[in-house]
Amino acid sequence: MQPSLCGERRAGKVASASESRRVRRPPSLGRIAVVVDQGSGFTKAGFAGEHQPRLVLKSSSLVPSWDRPVLPGVPGCELAGGVARAHPIKHGVVVDWEALEGLWERLLVGGLRVYPEQWPVLVSDSPSAPPSNRERVAELLFEALAVPACHMASTALLALCSTGTFSGLAVEAGAGVCHATPIYAGHSWHKATFRLDVAGTTLSRYLRDLLVAACPNLLQQNLPRKAITQLKKHCCYVSLDFEGDLHNPARHHPANFCLRNGCSVCLSSERFRCPEPIFQPGLLGQAEPGLPTLAFQALQRVPATLRRRLADTVVLAGGSTLFPGFTERLEMELEAQCLRHGYGALKPRLVAKPGRGTAVWTGGSMVASLRSFQCHWMTRTMYQECGSRLVHEVFN
Repeated sequence: MQPSLCGERRAGKVASASESRRVRRPPSLGRIAVVVDQGSGFTKAGFAGEHQPRLVLKSSSLVPSWDRPVLPGVPGCELAGGVARAHPIKHGVVVDWEALEGLWERLLVGGLRVYPEQWPVLVSDSPSAPPSNRERVAELLFEALAVPACHMASTALLALCSTGTFSGLAVEAGAGVCHATPIYAGHSWHKATFRLDVAGTTLSRYLRDLLVAACPNLLQQNLPRKAITQLKKHCCYVSLDFEGDLHNPARHHPANFCLRNGCSVCLSSERFRCPEPIFQPGLLGQAEPGLPTLAFQALQRVPATLRRRLADTVVLAGGSTLFPGFTERLEMELEAQCLRHGYGALKPRLVAKPGRGTAVWTGGSMVASLRSFQCHWMTRTMYQECGSRLVHEVFN
């Protein structure tokens, strides 16, 4: 991997950062590390051993349109006044490595104000990402950012770690993708991992469509994405009886929300229709089953001797699990799936902690601060001797 222009820019940023007293220096390798959870919508970063990430940044960024080829109409590359929006990660998978390098520079040098070449880094990895992505991440960290050591861990495993366990079923719903991943003793079953590309970003677009359909005048107001996201977070909830609520206006519970521009938006059935596609992707014309079905299929795929143990710890993680009613609906439908398919003895127990929106980062922070973990780093020396393919041995 050849050093890029971003690498030259990073050198300048490091030089300017060195002038500040706020630049952090690590005591030594193995005692503290930077932890990064890179997501499709937001990336969280901070220091191992802390309870909350120091930074939560949008994963996307604006770049000059002449800096890269941009085609009008291509999703994620919209033109606006000579700039294009670069999305390094889509549906949990890295698709733009140059943009990812820029994101990491913003996080480490500009945000956390550290010297990357002095800090080991633990980074999360999507359960459904291709194995080759880990090699590319190693190349980026060791060659472009010159970190002394790194570790890559599945978001599903880190979500479980945030609850203090290494075995269970991780059910994640973030901005770009949902996953159901069974894990036993720290090892995941890739053949029993299921994904759903309907997630938070999709729900935001769906909410906007619902609002415009109910009130065409909103189309003229050109509702900003941030306003839609705020509406979704503050007003929407998951219905425990979707069809019943949909056909009974008395159960719609209208709510008014005032936008920053002074306009007021009234939501009625849109409040519970917005998150429903996670449970019924068919509402968006997609054929795949909803997240509860995928969670059940994941349990079906694991050995029968372990099924009950994993079902006893179904850990929820990700911002899209924070809708009121989400946990109750998932538990209800998962139990119904078990009964319907002859697994009546299986009683799934959901673990839904209040801070599950940052559960993956929290799990990484906990793991990277453990003394017993310090022998699991892939060091720069190991990388130089064996190359990026070593990630498949070290992190599997």
